[in-house]
Amino acid sequence: MENTQLRKVVIVGGGTSGWMTAAALAKVLKGRYEITLVESDEISTIGVGEATIPMISLFNRLLDLDENEFVRETQASFKLGIEFVNWGRLGDRYIHGFGTIGQDNWTVDFHQYWLKQYLAGKAKELEAYSINTQACLQNKFMRPRTDIPNSPLSQIAYAFHFDAALYARFLRKYSEARGVTRIEGRIVDVMMRDGDGHVAALMLQSGQKIEGDLFIDCSGFRALLIEGALKAGYEDWSHWLPCDRAMAVPCVSVKEITPYTRSTARSAGWQWRIPLQHRIGNGHVYSSKFISDDEAAAVLLGNLDGAPLADPRPVRFTAGRRKRTWDKNVVSIGLASGFVEPLESTSIHLVQMGIAHLLTFFPAAGFEQADIDQYNRVMQQEYEWVRDFIILHYKATERTDTPFWNYCRTMEIPQTLQHRMDLFRSHGRVYREGNELFTKVSWLQVMHGQRVRPTAYHPLTDLLSEEEIQTYLEEVEGVIAACTDVMPTHSQFIAENCAAASPMATMK
Repeated sequence: MENTQLRKVVIVGGGTSGWMTAAALAKVLKGRYEITLVESDEISTIGVGEATIPMISLFNRLLDLDENEFVRETQASFKLGIEFVNWGRLGDRYIHGFGTIGQDNWTVDFHQYWLKQYLAGKAKELEAYSINTQACLQNKFMRPRTDIPNSPLSQIAYAFHFDAALYARFLRKYSEARGVTRIEGRIVDVMMRDGDGHVAALMLQSGQKIEGDLFIDCSGFRALLIEGALKAGYEDWSHWLPCDRAMAVPCVSVKEITPYTRSTARSAGWQWRIPLQHRIGNGHVYSSKFISDDEAAAVLLGNLDGAPLADPRPVRFTAGRRKRTWDKNVVSIGLASGFVEPLESTSIHLVQMGIAHLLTFFPAAGFEQADIDQYNRVMQQEYEWVRDFIILHYKATERTDTPFWNYCRTMEIPQTLQHRMDLFRSHGRVYREGNELFTKVSWLQVMHGQRVRPTAYHPLTDLLSEEEIQTYLEEVEGVIAACTDVMPTHSQFIAENCAAASPMATMK
């Protein structure tokens, strides 16, 4: 049997999600499909997705991007992890570093040997056994040394902080060079097809009609097609994730560019700090039930490294996901498909996964329901994996100083998350389900960093003597310290490899 191919793919909305989708499709589809992106210059995009996780390197490799050029063009810096401040208790501080911790050996995971000694008061904090976290603490960075595979220097895992507007501009240039057509205009009507209820065309304010076979909704919170036209429905998670507003504001940069994002828990939410080459991105995510917009703005502006470069304005959202991410001939990607606050920098990752799964289940003109159903199942799983990990940060707290934290500490949580926490509390066991995003090391660092403590360690740890384990830990710590010592500073690495032009030059 022959597939009847689609001919026209129409992407609704630009910004990060729209231009990521356009770039990926332009690269993979090799000009055999007509790709059109419709966006309006009158509609601003949500610019909170400036921090990423290491999975973005897969996307960059798919596009065959030159990484130094990408960093220069987006005024990016490198990211080795996230520092969390005041989450477990006021005054607490830990780093969720990318990559590995320690070196696996023998029968059980490295952290089980560490846990035995830690419970006995004979091991240092987890950060001593990770090159990523040690580099964060010393403001150092380098790309992994693949020529020395047995060294921690080969295990460095990194992502990026970048200017989301510049990233969209960079990908637009990439996409248009590969045949994507951009049409500027505001959509005033969505025309439906008789019989099957598919979207047939978009009508612009100018009177132009945009027809298509497959429509990809990247229209942000408006969800113009997936919800506005098709009424796909929304699953509300605000009872687990009570923050419902965010303010963002850039500020003047400081000399030392840190290779990590910082998330500081505030009285009714949290504040992000994302260092770029020429500015720092800041934002306050908060619950309007526990703090007013004016109070939230005052908290944000009162905790900046330098002078603000704009006025903060609140953006409203509801944490959750679209019940049908793909419905009929419309696939929603990015904020149109759901929103989980960017506490672990997953917004762009979820865009990436939406694109990846779309390519896996890319339809013929017939739009088989089995393909659509499977896409919806895998995207539901992607969102729920992220959801549980984000809820963990709120639930695993001992803070009692504000009504917001009292609510979070005592709220009911999904059984899937409760099971993970119970498993860890028993013998420090960390389980990774299938291909879920967050690794054992990620769960370990957040649970330990926020004072979820096991009562015991894995019993097979005792197959080694305490002396053998202690020697093992000290050797790992020593090698990581020596490797970190030879790394250049983050600022030095950028200056020597990928320094951006001045902001004024970039704007021309």
